[in-house]
Amino acid sequence: MPQPMSHFADTIFKRTYAFNKSETWEGCAARVAKFVANGNQGLETQFFEVIKDRKFIPGGRYLYSAGRPIQQNTNCFLLRAEDSREGWAELLRLHMVALSTGGGVGTEYSQLRPNGAEIKRFGGTASGPLSLMMMVNEVARHVMAGGKRRSALWAGLNWMHPDIVSFIEAKNWALDIRAQKERDFNASAPLDMTNISVGLDDNFFKLVKTDESVRALFNKIVRSMCKTGEPGFSVNLNGSSDEDLRNPCCEVTSRVSGDTCNLGSIVLPRINNVEELEYVTRVATEFLYLGTMAGYLPDNVFTKVREENRRIGLGIMGVHEWLIKNDLKYEPNGKLGRWLSVYQGASDHEADKLASKYGAVRPIAVRAIAPTGTIGILGETSTGIEPVFCTAYKRRFLGTDQQWKHSYVIDPTVDRLAKEGVNPDDIEDTYSLAENVESRLAMQAYIQDYVDQGISSTVNMPEWGEVGNNNAKKFGELLLRYLPRLRGITVYPDGSRAGQPLTKVKYDTAKTKKDVIYEESDERCAGGVCGI
Repeated sequence: MPQPMSHFADTIFKRTYAFNKSETWEGCAARVAKFVANGNQGLETQFFEVIKDRKFIPGGRYLYSAGRPIQQNTNCFLLRAEDSREGWAELLRLHMVALSTGGGVGTEYSQLRPNGAEIKRFGGTASGPLSLMMMVNEVARHVMAGGKRRSALWAGLNWMHPDIVSFIEAKNWALDIRAQKERDFNASAPLDMTNISVGLDDNFFKLVKTDESVRALFNKIVRSMCKTGEPGFSVNLNGSSDEDLRNPCCEVTSRVSGDTCNLGSIVLPRINNVEELEYVTRVATEFLYLGTMAGYLPDNVFTKVREENRRIGLGIMGVHEWLIKNDLKYEPNGKLGRWLSVYQGASDHEADKLASKYGAVRPIAVRAIAPTGTIGILGETSTGIEPVFCTAYKRRFLGTDQQWKHSYVIDPTVDRLAKEGVNPDDIEDTYSLAENVESRLAMQAYIQDYVDQGISSTVNMPEWGEVGNNNAKKFGELLLRYLPRLRGITVYPDGSRAGQPLTKVKYDTAKTKKDVIYEESDERCAGGVCGI
């Protein structure tokens, strides 16, 4: 018998995805399975069972939109900014229509001429990519994604762009802006709705070894990462130098403007053995493939690319819980590799079969590991490939009344494992692993070998200046060893952003306050969250 949802998971489900207040998770599974199967009763039953048992959880847009008048099952959209007045206007329009349907948007800006460049036909000078990024950021501020949640953006710029230094420093907010953000998380700040990444290619890795100016730029970026968490890196090597588009969380990679995210995740700890893993992987792959033939898209540019690519992003979540249950540390190991090989092989094999079965193209890519923030709560497991954050924490969220609230949470994975006899003090978490950042990089690089797109993972670090995060040059040397094996990297130094998403609290504190939702006026809340 599948475990019933906890109170916390059910609350998040009802608030974020339920069709109405009375819908159960089982009802949601039936609704989503029916939408994707489109009349095929055998497939509908298979989809229903794996979703109901939470062995596979589709992306949030599936859960929310299936059965509604507008069934928009795409989690995110990928665009490339064009260097013309018409291109700027079109980009702003596409952001408005995409964000309003609930999808995040990632945009690559490297084709834009730099700030100060001459405009020959109309005269004057160009304002550069930062100017357009700021415009897009303000569109997102005023477009509540899908009418329910904070919009999510990503902006990328190649390391060789003349405006790269301004880009790197764009989110180094002045003290007065930081103070305003501390007082009011919704206060405006430059690019505060946008994750930013510097694009690295083969040329960068060739020159960084010998060119002092390139090395100096790299060191500058790394120092900013260690202090503020911004920017991240997106890595495009070995024939993928033009595959520089990303979604807001950077797990989906593409070279074609107008591409889309079609996401779902296998809940690894709920899978009993490799035979079941192979079965669930095949069912989930077919679910996502059929998802490329269903659902509303907000513009024909997205429809055209979806039909040409049939891109899917089958991920996994609960990696850390699976490791704990198998008495394994958070590090590469043979048993995990065997399970990942099944996930890789079964999804590729099924993708080949589906192209023939349905007379359409094979998915251009198959696997992408999303952060599964809110979806991970529904799965009641550790998110994506991330280690457990901490035993207990304070989580901030936007209520249905559009007011910010917060609640105290005992990590459900830790809580369940503790009931099964695991000592919570023995469980590694982001705080303990932050003392050895290389362990996180090594694990992400290891799992990346089995994934043909990207992995969304945030490497937590101590606060800047503390032991473990007080030598940016040393951290840069470490990064250069691992970056060629990754598709991207994001770090988060503790306390580096006003209103950081989750705040660690004592287990006993959370135990006395859990399952209570506090208004912002009830207590001072130091945290904030937006999940996809």
